[in-house]
Amino acid sequence: MQINDPLLTKKEAASILNISVPTFYRRVADGTLPKPIKIGALSKWPMSDILGAIEDAKAARNPKQ
Repeated sequence: MQINDPLLTKKEAASILNISVPTFYRRVADGTLPKPIKIGALSKWPMSDILGAIEDAKAARNPKQ
């Protein structure tokens, strides 16, 4: 089985966004970033969700008129 969309830890996802882990959790709580996938007690974020949140922020920054 080949994995095309790796699951990231909170530290990995925060690192991609260049923010601290507490700020990462604040953005999840306010809906700016997606909620995690729960695997038992683990919380993981698909890389595509994090990259999608970046694209959403870019689109909101430059709305098409």
